[in-house]
Amino acid sequence: MIEVRIIPVTPFQQNCTLLWCDKTHKAVVVDPGGDIERIRAAIDKSKVAVERILLTHGHLDHVGGAAPLAEALAVPIEGPQQEDGFLIEGDYLARQCAMFGWPPAAGFTPRWLGNGNEIRVGDETLQVIHAPGHTPGHVVYFHAGARLALVGDVLFAGSIGRTDFPRGDHSTLVHSIRERLFPLGDDVRFIPGHGPMSSFGEERSNNPYVGEGLA
Repeated sequence: MIEVRIIPVTPFQQNCTLLWCDKTHKAVVVDPGGDIERIRAAIDKSKVAVERILLTHGHLDHVGGAAPLAEALAVPIEGPQQEDGFLIEGDYLARQCAMFGWPPAAGFTPRWLGNGNEIRVGDETLQVIHAPGHTPGHVVYFHAGARLALVGDVLFAGSIGRTDFPRGDHSTLVHSIRERLFPLGDDVRFIPGHGPMSSFGEERSNNPYVGEGLA
């Protein structure tokens, strides 16, 4: 099975997640937005071997530490889907860092992922689900056996992702949640990009933006 450790990073308290196979102790880091030393301390404490970095989408608070962490660990960066390239490649990332007063971060090109791809973590498998709306290339990572999803900024406990950023789209986001995430099952727990965990069943029933009770 898998084990997870949530590592809140950056002033935005973004939920960077360390996920590993409990049999092989091979691991991935999902959304290392910053605070690299904190992430590396969690890796050392967990006694795991990180094989790759995964990204849910291209916003600064999720990718700001990806390139330097990848260099430090000598591992590749994978995800999100290629439509988020405008957020990661070129000088857009550096300009965002300057705007928010963050340490400089150069653009990079990851291995892009698509809907239906699979990521091996030791003996375990993560399914890749393209879930656009918050950003056009946003992806979700789902482990069927653990009934666990890492949803980035698509869905939160009691809320949904913002769509007022470049190329965000509210109707697309709602469709992604209702048609690609909720069908995975009410019992699926999820780690959002910020804030506490919840379940798809809880949000399907009670979320005021996408729940069944929405007028």
